[in-house]
Amino acid sequence: MENRSALEIWNAALGELQIQVSKSNYRTWLEKTVGLDFQNNRFIVSVPNTFIAEYLERNQRSLIEKTLIHLTASPDIQISFQVNGRYKDPSNGHSASPAILESLVTPDSEQLNPRYDFDSFIVGNSNRLAHAAAQSVAMNPGKIYNPLYIYGGVGLGKTHLLHAIGQIAQSRHVPVICISAEQFTNEFVSAVRRKRVEDFQLKYRQAGMLLIDDIHFLSGKKQTEESFFHTFNSLHNASRQIVITSDRPPKAIPQLDKRLRSRFEWGLVADIQPPDAETRLSILKAKARCRGINITDDVLEYIAGRGLQNIRELEGLLNRVTAFAKLLNAPPNLDLAKQAVADIGAEKTEAPIGPKLVIAVVAGSFNMKPEDLTSGRRDKETSLARRLAMYLLRQETGFSLSQIGALLGNREPSSVTNACKKFSAELASNKSLKRKLAEIKKSIKPQ
Repeated sequence: MENRSALEIWNAALGELQIQVSKSNYRTWLEKTVGLDFQNNRFIVSVPNTFIAEYLERNQRSLIEKTLIHLTASPDIQISFQVNGRYKDPSNGHSASPAILESLVTPDSEQLNPRYDFDSFIVGNSNRLAHAAAQSVAMNPGKIYNPLYIYGGVGLGKTHLLHAIGQIAQSRHVPVICISAEQFTNEFVSAVRRKRVEDFQLKYRQAGMLLIDDIHFLSGKKQTEESFFHTFNSLHNASRQIVITSDRPPKAIPQLDKRLRSRFEWGLVADIQPPDAETRLSILKAKARCRGINITDDVLEYIAGRGLQNIRELEGLLNRVTAFAKLLNAPPNLDLAKQAVADIGAEKTEAPIGPKLVIAVVAGSFNMKPEDLTSGRRDKETSLARRLAMYLLRQETGFSLSQIGALLGNREPSSVTNACKKFSAELASNKSLKRKLAEIKKSIKPQ
């Protein structure tokens, strides 16, 4: 048949496929495809890029062939996907067969966790910069902060932001590869072993956006670092967005190639710090709301007050409390929550800090008496000391807002909340206040 017939057949096939797949899948993978040729039961479809060709080859081939068989009444149709007629890297003219490219794809490499989106990410003082930068590169890939390098401890939300960026990009038809540095290394080693390094390079250098998790895994692996260095240069020169995560800044990764370290610092390096008590509470409320858990604020405040700074561990405590309540067929109240966490390391790692000690140490650091903080005095110095005490009690103890208010002159819970928010803002711009807080913490922490 002529090319025109192939075009008409494919348009009819798209009409049927649009009904059989979700709207987002159709828009992402099928909308911009074109029927090229249909001869000897071989149907050729033109696709915009290699990424789409790989996906359709691996995930939709059977459905598409069944649809074409139905439309053409041909008993046996074989479909092939071509990027503007062939698989080609426009930067170097190299071509690779669909089979080779498909074999290099790791099944998990393009999968993005649908739960990890921007809407479900709780923003606080500890992650505000990283969150804002992630949103910027998601909406304007390759134009600012390229690369974006996000670092922080385990369980603080780096991978969450990485996947959120990827989902925005995919919704805008940007070909995304999201992969861990370990997967990248394994693919490279496999490509070397099978003498398919050029095909490996082709796959990554055609990405519209490369998201790579735990980049510190490449440290010391000279051949893999060399390959990633050239991939980085190719994508960066083509204004393709690169986002990298790690548990430490580039300068702190031992044995990292100096050229890579320099390139990682070209764009924006943003850190994520452990969440403060207010952010921990917001995270727990969001988790409970998302999962339909009916749990009171005082229980969430108690969990947030355990001082856990790893969000995964924090969620683990919430899971434990709710599971405990189900086992006992009892409401998840404060007494049950205390019982649920009594025998795990989160509560045994440190002895509890007494609120009277906190108030006394804070007052002493301002040359005041504890009674000054519980009094009605509202001068600038006393108000600051009182805010610091409230903030510290929220961070370091399991006391609720109402309990903290009672300790500091029977103040309303809303006053405690406002005081903590104000102190957090002051802390962000006042280095001397940060030092004072650090010194107070050293004094009250048990040795």
